[in-house]
Amino acid sequence: MMTKVKTAPSEFKNLKGIEYFDFEEDFMEDNIRCIPMVVRFKLDLAGIKLKLGEWVKFHATERIELALLPTSSLNEIKYYRDNLIWLIAKHTGNAATLLAVDPHPKWENLHAVPDILKEKAEELDLRISVSRWQNLTNIQRFALLKLCRPGHENKNFPKAMAEFGLIIK
Repeated sequence: MMTKVKTAPSEFKNLKGIEYFDFEEDFMEDNIRCIPMVVRFKLDLAGIKLKLGEWVKFHATERIELALLPTSSLNEIKYYRDNLIWLIAKHTGNAATLLAVDPHPKWENLHAVPDILKEKAEELDLRISVSRWQNLTNIQRFALLKLCRPGHENKNFPKAMAEFGLIIK
């Protein structure tokens, strides 16, 4: 009989000043905690792809700082991007992988639930109304869209829908 190894909670679990979701406690790959949604959100804003192998080389204090740094203005996003480029070079000796920044990300549109999200919800016999979509935070909308992408395992999608109070049948 196999016993499941209990891992310690993420360093982000009770961190004040960020949105961290319960379903993220399941984000493990090869016994390594994955990058939390709050950081993934900021990476998209900054136009940087951060690989898990790079992330794990950062010190815990640097990872926490990446979660806490503000990205509400263009100057803050530029600082975040520059800081991340420096951290990647410092810890890996490699240049950061730069990505185009979507000027109109789907999570930002409050007038319609994105089709990809509606389709994924319908696969699970779930629905999400526009009004509930509008009441989510930016990071909650971002997380749902990340969790319903094609090729993604999607096991946390129903957990996120429940955590965000969106289970409507």
